[in-house]
Amino acid sequence: MLTIDTIHSISPPIIPLLATATESEYAPIVLTGVLLTLVVIYIASKLGGELSQIMNFPPVLGELIAGVVIGASALHLVVFPDSGATASDSVIVGILKFIDNLSPDAIISIFQSQSEVISVLAELGVIILLFEIGLESEIRELQKVGYQATIVACVGVAVPFGAGTVGLMLLFHVAAIPAIFAGAALTATSIGITSKVLSELGQLKSKEGQIIVGAAVIDDILGIIVLAVVASLAKTGEVDVLNVIYLILSATVFLVGAILLGKFFNQSFVAIANLLQTRGNLIVPAFIFAFFMAFIGNAIHLEAILGAFAAGLVLDETDKRKELDEQVKPIADIFVPIFFVTVGARVDLGVLNPVVPENREGLIIASFLIVVAIVGKIVTGWAVFGQPGINRLAIGIGMIPRGEVGLVFAAIGTASGVLDKPLQAAIIIMVILTTFLAPPFLRLVFGSSNLEKSAEPVEQADLAK
Repeated sequence: MLTIDTIHSISPPIIPLLATATESEYAPIVLTGVLLTLVVIYIASKLGGELSQIMNFPPVLGELIAGVVIGASALHLVVFPDSGATASDSVIVGILKFIDNLSPDAIISIFQSQSEVISVLAELGVIILLFEIGLESEIRELQKVGYQATIVACVGVAVPFGAGTVGLMLLFHVAAIPAIFAGAALTATSIGITSKVLSELGQLKSKEGQIIVGAAVIDDILGIIVLAVVASLAKTGEVDVLNVIYLILSATVFLVGAILLGKFFNQSFVAIANLLQTRGNLIVPAFIFAFFMAFIGNAIHLEAILGAFAAGLVLDETDKRKELDEQVKPIADIFVPIFFVTVGARVDLGVLNPVVPENREGLIIASFLIVVAIVGKIVTGWAVFGQPGINRLAIGIGMIPRGEVGLVFAAIGTASGVLDKPLQAAIIIMVILTTFLAPPFLRLVFGSSNLEKSAEPVEQADLAK
């Protein structure tokens, strides 16, 4: 997943940073806004998750839809400046204004600060999620499917990028650079959404699950590289080759080095946990390690979530794995819903309104992008070879959701002036549909696969009779 820090390292900031002009007297009001926002987010996530569970869908889908309801598309309870919202659009800011007599400048500053705090908490949520996913994965299993995951990731980037770029240029006569940018947006895969669904379905440790997670991690690295290339192309008309080489080398060294060094770190970690006698003797050192790895990932212009995932993989090899996994879950239950609800809240379904002239053209282009986005990822399942009985369709569908990653591409393209309104709307529509289609379809394909497997022994028993 591409974070705000990644955006800043590649292109000029597209949202206001935490307002430095915010006076100390506003701090209690900002805190009030953050607390009220968290209350809304948690209520929405639980209601959405429970309703989704009742309807036999993954709870994460309910959290995403709940985010849409309370976000920019409907109730405007949780909105963000980077999505084009202003302080006057926020219902919560309106409540703060009612509570305190605030000046227009104060309202803007408080809105920006409050939004930035929620965004940081959401980023923290996805970092913890990927740390938890790393703990639930196994290095040995990932190594077994490593080359398969690499092929899946490369196909999942190359096919939609090529088909999207060429199709936009030939069918819709889009100029080269905007077409390349839109094609790049098609390459993304939201590892946070996919891994959460796999975990909920109990398929994270399956062969298909390990291939999907491994491919999504590699896809995230490739996404950073692709974004760096297209952002450079949009800004200067040239590609910074040295920056691309740096990203490739640093990503490889970071992940491989982290896993290799982990073998030496494991014994030290267990020894430290056994020495500590106070509360949190296991979970605190684990999060120190996870956050430090996430820090290194961010510091070398990769991704914090890659560092957290690597930390989870390393600690998965320790004797404290099961105990640690149980202690991480309640913390994840607090922070992870913030991430999924805010992803939904940033989505503006207004781009689907055909009454707006720009949206009509965008809807036509979006239809093409959606087909490319889905087919371009589904074919990745057939890139897997030497794995008899593998659920290829599940692998392909697991790579479909673009989530917040696709929205980042759209935001950067708009900020740089590369994307016009119809193309921007088309990308956002593609992101919305791929994000919401993947969870229920993953349940469907894994459910049918499980039914087939459970039916096999019965059929063999009948034959024996």
